[in-house]
Amino acid sequence: MDHDAYHHYHAVNLHAQTANASPVQLVLILLDGLLEELARTRAHIAARRFTEKARSLDKCVDILNGLSSALDAERGGEVVDNLARLYDYCSWRLYRAGGDLDPAMVDEVAGLLRTLRGGWQDVQAQDLRRSGNAVGAAHV
Repeated sequence: MDHDAYHHYHAVNLHAQTANASPVQLVLILLDGLLEELARTRAHIAARRFTEKARSLDKCVDILNGLSSALDAERGGEVVDNLARLYDYCSWRLYRAGGDLDPAMVDEVAGLLRTLRGGWQDVQAQDLRRSGNAVGAAHV
């Protein structure tokens, strides 16, 4: 497999996905990438590939930091505070997983993030229903 071609395709695909994405869609894209990287992290831990594990964990924490830095504390209130705590907890668990070589900790984080992703999907569905109703009302 040509890894350069794969990475180029992935970069072009990511650019296409993000070019006109809403904030909610961007969060979902980041969560999808994070969940994919968590699967790689888990595999690296299980296979005792220490260098790859470290790189993969760094990517995961970078994505979590990006999600956290995008939070709007002034407008988000308690929800933003809870998300910030969740992202911090996930980062802490990943650091522990890397040190303890415990894939169960990675599984825990992945489970939390899949649940969070489901919540964001619900928000996206509500946004689509609202925008659909607004379009429908404009045509009446």
